[in-house]
Amino acid sequence: MLWSLFKILVFVAIIGLLAMGAGLLMETSGGVQITAGGTEYTLGPLQSVIALGVLVLAIWLFFKLLTLLIATLHFLNGDETALSRYFDRSREKRGYQALADGLMALASGEGRVALNKATKAERLLNKPELTNLLVAQAAEMNGDTQKAADTYKKLVTNNATRFVGVRGIMKQKLAEGDDETARKLAEKALVMKPRHQETQDILLGLQTKAHDWAGARSTLTAKLKSGHLPRDVFKRRDAVLALSEAKGILDEDATIEQRERAIEANRLSPDLVPAAAMAARAYIEKGKPRYATKILKKAWEVQPHPDLAHAFAEIVPDETPHERIKRFTALTRIHPENMETRLILAELNIVAEDFPEARRALGDVVEKQADARGYTLMAAIERGEGASDAVVQGWLAKALNAPRGPQWVCDNCHDIQPEWAPVCQNCGSFDTLSWQTPQTPEIATATGVHMLPLIVGALEDKAEPEAEPEAEEVEDAVDPEVIEAEVEPVRPDVEPAVEKQA
Repeated sequence: MLWSLFKILVFVAIIGLLAMGAGLLMETSGGVQITAGGTEYTLGPLQSVIALGVLVLAIWLFFKLLTLLIATLHFLNGDETALSRYFDRSREKRGYQALADGLMALASGEGRVALNKATKAERLLNKPELTNLLVAQAAEMNGDTQKAADTYKKLVTNNATRFVGVRGIMKQKLAEGDDETARKLAEKALVMKPRHQETQDILLGLQTKAHDWAGARSTLTAKLKSGHLPRDVFKRRDAVLALSEAKGILDEDATIEQRERAIEANRLSPDLVPAAAMAARAYIEKGKPRYATKILKKAWEVQPHPDLAHAFAEIVPDETPHERIKRFTALTRIHPENMETRLILAELNIVAEDFPEARRALGDVVEKQADARGYTLMAAIERGEGASDAVVQGWLAKALNAPRGPQWVCDNCHDIQPEWAPVCQNCGSFDTLSWQTPQTPEIATATGVHMLPLIVGALEDKAEPEAEPEAEEVEDAVDPEVIEAEVEPVRPDVEPAVEKQA
């Protein structure tokens, strides 16, 4: 309130002073004489002041017009001026708006709109480090792979955007199926950004797919150092890679380094069944059966597995069946109630022709955890104890349609593999095979039902007298080789744990 009153008083005072000044000028005698073109002009005091003001205004307008003329000439010449800066700001504003619209269209999945906005932003902004990536991604979404590739190559030429360009070209090569080129690009990208997790994962997958185990171990170490991998997972996967390097240790041209890597793989992950089996075979080749036994026993404590039993049998290949049963006690006394332990004991006693003991070892496995292997062993036991052909064939018929039991299954795609491998043969994922019972149902053959009469035998009418078959016909109907032939398909992925000694 006081401030408003003060401003009013100041304004009134200024008006009063101006009025007093004008009055004094009008009362003052004299003036200004101006001669122009032979004509004299006499101005009074007040007129002189007004003329002076008009002159100052004219001079100011003249200089402003002169400045505008000079700025226009500079603008036409291409020099930076206030006028050009005005137009630049306007163009930059429209360019950033086009860039924002392009990003929104890209996020919305509108490839054609995103490409148009990206092209407009590229023209208005003239900042390729901002617009090239949008142009490339919009071109990819729109299906213009050639334009995307050309734009990524432009990004590679700039130090600030080189990694983005290399990564974009790598993704394109992956989509095209050119894994070799993609792997080389991933290696270059990882050199630029060693801690980039996505590049590490892509490179590791490509290296394992190409069986570049040494390179994969280096990439795995980089993942551990960058904190993208827990140490326990690193140890297991490093063991898997070391085991992969040791493949073929039983070949004639196997090197000492391969055997050492198999032993290293077991040291890194003692519970890895393939590593334990391979390390045991490496020690067997080196003439150190006690080390092999120690490794297999430690792995058996974690998980009884038929591959471990096979390797354990190879320690003394020429022993008698009864000697083998005695030596296998080192394994079978560990987890004696485990299904795998009982199946191994049953097989050992069948080979030793101790069928009652084989039946006791098998126990209630066929009732509680029935699979094809248990039914086949029961058929062999019944055959060995002299049961009728119908009983033997009945067990074989059950084995025909029974589940196959635990197998190597990929945790990623659930594909069943015939044997363990570091990379899934179906989906290409690394370290995803585990020993488990498949969750998917077993695939039955179209002829399975029609084959049952051939296995079980056609039922005769009880009212009709049953003819006594001749001895030769009985032998032809159930030949001992039939049982062996039925046993083989049950587990084609592994060899029998024990073989009958000559």
